[in-house]
Amino acid sequence: MKRSLNSVAESLQAQLVGDGAIEVSGFASISQATPEDLVFVEDEKHLQLALESRAAAVIAGEFALKLAAKPHTKPLLIVEHPKLAFSRAARLLRSQPGRQPGIHSSAVVHGSARLDKDVTVAERAVIGENAQIGDRTWIGPGTVIGSNASVGRDCELYPNVTLYPGVSLGDRVIVHAGAVLGSDGFGYVRDRATGSYEKFPQAGRLEIHDDVEIGANSTIDRGALEVTRIGRGAKIDNLVHIGHNCQIGEDVVIAAQTGLSGGIVIEKDVVLGGQVGIGEHARIEEGVMLGGQGGVLPNKVLRGKGVAFWGTPARPVREYLKQLAELARLSKK
Repeated sequence: MKRSLNSVAESLQAQLVGDGAIEVSGFASISQATPEDLVFVEDEKHLQLALESRAAAVIAGEFALKLAAKPHTKPLLIVEHPKLAFSRAARLLRSQPGRQPGIHSSAVVHGSARLDKDVTVAERAVIGENAQIGDRTWIGPGTVIGSNASVGRDCELYPNVTLYPGVSLGDRVIVHAGAVLGSDGFGYVRDRATGSYEKFPQAGRLEIHDDVEIGANSTIDRGALEVTRIGRGAKIDNLVHIGHNCQIGEDVVIAAQTGLSGGIVIEKDVVLGGQVGIGEHARIEEGVMLGGQGGVLPNKVLRGKGVAFWGTPARPVREYLKQLAELARLSKK
């Protein structure tokens, strides 16, 4: 989608230096830019390289203001946080071929389902009884929306996503290919007399709030008797599993191959590295960072805003490294 630099600058609340009538239609790295692309620089040492590139214009920090009174080769969009502004500009310029509103002839949409304005339903998608789809949402090929599920406005559900019955998605949620949302939790009761396992009811709900992104082939279970909840703005990587009754706070980041058992509470602004494992009913308090392959035992609590933890069982990084150093020293004796 083509936009003038004037309109991009207005949307980003950026200070424009140069010709605002120039149009841009894409975004790229400095080395790969074309004459219709935007690029960005976060520090002054890369600014000259960006100005000498083929890009149409450069998003830069206030360090570029000194060029305002000098001749230069490209327009500048001056902002406080160039990488964030570039991300927002990319959303403005992004085009999605084949996403014209409408229902593909091979899709199956139940007569009771409610599709709001400008919804796109791609080939072989299935939308169940009493499901609700919000304005401008895109349902990708082969995706299944179960009965009584609801999907908010401006969502993107990539191919072969599955929403079980009753799952609720807020606005601007992105779900990547192969994700399964609302499946039964891993809950069983053992019969002491026979030793066999019988399924505990998995009759709760899954609520995913606004601005969440869920990676490819991730799975999030519904609650057993209550609710699994994913808070506003959470970002969940590929191949993540979140068990039943988990409560994930706002702006939580979870990297790939992390596994959460049932009943875990992750408070807001927590960052979990790749391959983290957390036992049932543990609690990770606000602002904690847990490094890759860290492990938290069941029912344990990690607390300390801004504190980084590592290892299994997880402990503050400084303490963990001291213990590693002591083990290394002892092993030499």
